[in-house]
Amino acid sequence: MPVHEVTERRRYVWPMLGMLVVALVAAGVVGVRWWQDRAQPAIAGDRLTAFPAIDGSRLDLTQGRIVTVLEREFKAPGDGPKYAEGVDEPWCADFVSWVLREADAPLANPNSGSWRIPGVYTLQEYYQGADRFVPIGSGYQPRTGDVLLYAEQSPFGQHTNIVVTADNGVVTTIGGNEFGEIAMHRFPLAVTPGIVGFGRL
Repeated sequence: MPVHEVTERRRYVWPMLGMLVVALVAAGVVGVRWWQDRAQPAIAGDRLTAFPAIDGSRLDLTQGRIVTVLEREFKAPGDGPKYAEGVDEPWCADFVSWVLREADAPLANPNSGSWRIPGVYTLQEYYQGADRFVPIGSGYQPRTGDVLLYAEQSPFGQHTNIVVTADNGVVTTIGGNEFGEIAMHRFPLAVTPGIVGFGRL
């Protein structure tokens, strides 16, 4: 093959190889973003991917601080040990405890006095001892900042999370350790089994 033909082919091959490399890199970036952004299924009702707009004028100061903390953590979540003082454990109750402390409405562990209550049963014990526990079915209308408590047979398992909004029996909640991360769900209370009750703010 004449030298000029080889040179001519090389002139076309290198740019094509360059475009192929760029296309592969772009496909890799898109694939990684898709993998990171894919949504887990809902545990109950619908899983939300954006923090809802909330009318702050309808909240008291404590509720407003709680919503601020929740929105911040939803947008830039930490891992379980962040909310559990470095302990690696199931962390839904740790998340609730941490958020309330950050919002200047700390809990008090009935066993240790600490702000952190690492277990759902102990969290319920705290609310009962403070006369702030309301069982499901009592007719109570939850409010922003209330804590929902679930039994093992709920779709969440034994769990706890925080009420972000409540309207006509439908709640939007945010919780830690839902699929191992911070997640928001919207669901009707009446058709969700295993809800034990509420810890009133």
